[in-house]
Amino acid sequence: MIFQDHATIKEKLEILSDAAKYDVACTSSGVSRKGNKGEIGNTAASGICHAFGADGRCISLLKVLFTNECIYNCKYCINRSTNDIPRATFTPEEVCTLTIEFYRRNYIEGLFLSSGIVESPDYTMELVCRTLHDLRTLHRFNGYIHCKAIPGASRELIEEAGWYADRMSINLELPTARGLQELAPNKNRTTILTPMRQIQNGMAESRAMLGMKGGNQSAYWYTQKRTGRALPGEQATLHTTQNLFGQKKAPEKLADNSLKEAQTAPDNLISSSNTGLTQWKHRDISRGFVPAGQSTQMIIGATGESDYEIMAVTEALYQRFDLKRVFFSAFININQDSSLPAVNGQPLLRREHRLYQADFLLRYYGFRADELLTQQRPFFNTYLDPKCDWALSHLEQFPVEINTADFNTLLRVPGIGTKSAQRIVAARRTGKLDYHALKAIGVVMKRAIYFITCNGQMMYHFLKIDEDYITRNLLENDVDVMKGFDEKVTYKQLTLFDDSDYEDTN
Repeated sequence: MIFQDHATIKEKLEILSDAAKYDVACTSSGVSRKGNKGEIGNTAASGICHAFGADGRCISLLKVLFTNECIYNCKYCINRSTNDIPRATFTPEEVCTLTIEFYRRNYIEGLFLSSGIVESPDYTMELVCRTLHDLRTLHRFNGYIHCKAIPGASRELIEEAGWYADRMSINLELPTARGLQELAPNKNRTTILTPMRQIQNGMAESRAMLGMKGGNQSAYWYTQKRTGRALPGEQATLHTTQNLFGQKKAPEKLADNSLKEAQTAPDNLISSSNTGLTQWKHRDISRGFVPAGQSTQMIIGATGESDYEIMAVTEALYQRFDLKRVFFSAFININQDSSLPAVNGQPLLRREHRLYQADFLLRYYGFRADELLTQQRPFFNTYLDPKCDWALSHLEQFPVEINTADFNTLLRVPGIGTKSAQRIVAARRTGKLDYHALKAIGVVMKRAIYFITCNGQMMYHFLKIDEDYITRNLLENDVDVMKGFDEKVTYKQLTLFDDSDYEDTN
């Protein structure tokens, strides 16, 4: 059903903002509320979403698709070609008008623009590039722009978009090449990873030439540097920056559809030149090339990958492409396709949440994927956050003495985050810390007390370094534990003959 011929710009906005809600690279409010007499303001669900800046500030974005028409037939996508849904396509002028008018009314501070594929990847990407060009040059819009690159588009168009956008992203779609072949046969890893590599090389060149105006390094990169680990892609990136306008280099390899491939070398060859930028002389370089970095998104639960495989692929993407973020989206069978897995009840949001927590452990805490999970234990315990789950599996490393442990050791203690670890290290310079000081610093004591000592003493004399004992206490106030999430509870049931002073901990 093609709806665009007689649609107003508002009707197009309703269709294309709703079609963009499944992209989780930023969070949509989805709230629609009319104004009331005696009150100020109203809200519209169409297209307004929120992202967060590096300073923690919440930024409102206009989040829309350029078009929800698509020549591909990905089984999981609401916009697939065989679905009978209302279709619409903006013109570049309409996207510019919406962005500028919303900005003038202080509704938004930037634009998040993705798209289906109409006619061909190059044709669609050319329309997106024209939109960004008009915003930046004709309308002099200097706000934030996040642009989704179209897999399969030419290198020239990918680079052109990178000079106008602040952030770019190419969705990996599914964790493995096997899953992509099953559910999105029109796409392949090469058309996804080639522009990802091009953007990475372009950011490295822009950094070398323009300083911070070219995708400052990711949190994962800084964490690996702090822990003294070298990234597999560092030498290749260095070679790229030293040869900004050099000749072709040999094809590179990338992690792909299995754990072994993700950690070593994949089967797919990613063709790439040793420069991501060829248009220096024809572009405004004041913003740099993709200065906010690049990200990607994976659908979780549509295919049979384990958490272990997903985290291994995520780690490989951070290592080899220096991504800012990997986003996870719990699978929803919106098409009711019989070839897709049935989802009983709610989407796998708890699994998605645990993957995000594990992602933070990779990026900020110095954990490796093979520390969090193994082939023998390939899924996260959904009842416990991944850090607590890891600590319970490595009780030989606890308790940790707060007054002597180094920064990286403190980060592995449940209840201690990056900021509280920094405060602990700073506070120890003026004297020894006790439990009252830790609470004031911001340590989450209800988790940390089982894993730390202060001046050689645990907080309570009856606390035990025992997996069953700690698990029972951590979960005692979790109202979701007994509801069941298709998993078996792995800790022992408390009995009348238990020798612990359990009630004293309440």
